[in-house]
Amino acid sequence: MFLILVGFTMKYVWPPIIKALDERAAKIKDGLSAADKAKAELAGAEAQIAKELAATKAESGKLISDAEKRAAAIVDAAKGKAEEEGAKILAAAKADAEQQVSRAREALREQVAALAVKGAEQILQKEVNAGVHADLLARLKTEL
Repeated sequence: MFLILVGFTMKYVWPPIIKALDERAAKIKDGLSAADKAKAELAGAEAQIAKELAATKAESGKLISDAEKRAAAIVDAAKGKAEEEGAKILAAAKADAEQQVSRAREALREQVAALAVKGAEQILQKEVNAGVHADLLARLKTEL
């Protein structure tokens, strides 16, 4: 009876169990190889991400340094323009001051000449004709 049970089990029961165990072992093996492959792909992806991150950091650093250089150049250009404009304003102010000084000197000369003529009139007690003595008055103005 035992031998019949063993023979029956080995012929009909045992092959499907072995087949199921073999299929399960194959699935486990495939799953493990897929997991190993996924780990390798993950490591490769992480390396690629690290490489791209480093490249992005380098590029952003370059962009920042370029922007800083452009900002410094703009500031330098603005300083140069401001200095140039200041020099122009200063030169115009100096020229204006010189014109005003020369106008004031000329007015002062005319006033001194008129005062000298009046003084001479009072000293001589007669009228001095400006038209007649224009040459004399012109010399007097240049001397003053």
